[in-house]
Amino acid sequence: MKQVIVGLGEALWDCLPEGKKLGGAPANFAFHSGQFGHDALAISAVGTDALGDETLAEFDQKGVRYIMPRVDYPTGTVQVELDGEGIPTYDIKEGVAWDNIPFTPEIEAMAKTCRCVCFGSLAQRSSISRQTIRKFLDATPMDCLKIFDINMRQNFYTKEIICNSLRQCNILKINDEELVLIGRMFGYPGLDMENKCWLLLGKYNLDMLVLTCGVNGSYVFAPNLKSYQETPKVEVADTVGAGDSFTGSFAAAILSGMPIPEAHKLAVEVSAYVCTQNGAMPSLPQELTDRIR
Repeated sequence: MKQVIVGLGEALWDCLPEGKKLGGAPANFAFHSGQFGHDALAISAVGTDALGDETLAEFDQKGVRYIMPRVDYPTGTVQVELDGEGIPTYDIKEGVAWDNIPFTPEIEAMAKTCRCVCFGSLAQRSSISRQTIRKFLDATPMDCLKIFDINMRQNFYTKEIICNSLRQCNILKINDEELVLIGRMFGYPGLDMENKCWLLLGKYNLDMLVLTCGVNGSYVFAPNLKSYQETPKVEVADTVGAGDSFTGSFAAAILSGMPIPEAHKLAVEVSAYVCTQNGAMPSLPQELTDRIR
C-alpha cells in the first residue's frame, strides 16, 4: 500500500444560498492535495440514507478517494449563510454520521502507511470520532506530518481537546480569530499575535505554525524562520473551503520537498483562486498544479 495524505474528520454538505455542495474540511483538504498528484483520500462516515449515497457518488465524480463507513446516523449537513462580502456563518447539525466514525481495520491500516494527516477540533466534538482520530494519530509512522487545523465552530471545542490535539500534531494551522480565542483560553491574551505564535511553537515543540489573517496576509513560523505573504486582491465569490485549499496545497508542496517560503506562496495563490469560485472544491488551473509536479 502506498503512503498517502489523509483528511480525517467531518464529511458534510454545505447548504449554500445557491444550493448544496459537498464539503467538510477533511474532504476539501484531500481534494486539493490530490490535485497536486499526491495519493490523497478522505476518511469520515456517512449515513445509510440517500444523502450518504449522494456523498459517495460526488466523491467518485470528483475523483476523491475515501474510506467512508456507513453508520446509522444521518449524513451531515451545515446551513451556510453568506454576508455581503461572501464571508460565511455556519449552523452545523449535531448527532450526524461524522460524529460516529468507527476505527475500522481498514482505517487502521491506512494510518500505518500515512505520510500526512490533517485533522481538526470540530470532528472531535463527539467521543466516538474523537477516539478514532486519536487512535489514527497514534498508529501513524514516526515521520508522518500531523497537521492540526483548528476549526473552532460554535461551541464545539474544549480546552482539553485543543491541548491534546496540540500535543499530537507537529504542524498547527490557525487563523487570527482562533488565535485570539486560544490566547484567552490559555491565559495569555496580552501577548501580540506573533509572540503568541512563537510561544505555541515552542511550548508544543511544533515543526511549523501556519497563521492566516484573511485580507491581512498569512504567516508561517518555524524554528529560526518566519515567512509572510500578502493576500492577493481578488473578486470573492465565497470563502468556503479557501482555508482547506491553503492547507492541502501547502502540505502537498512541503511533502514534495518545496522550501517553506515557496510552499507558502503557492498555498496563498491557491486559496485566492478558490475564493473566486463558488463552493469548496473547484478544479485548480493547471498553471498552479504544475508548480509541484
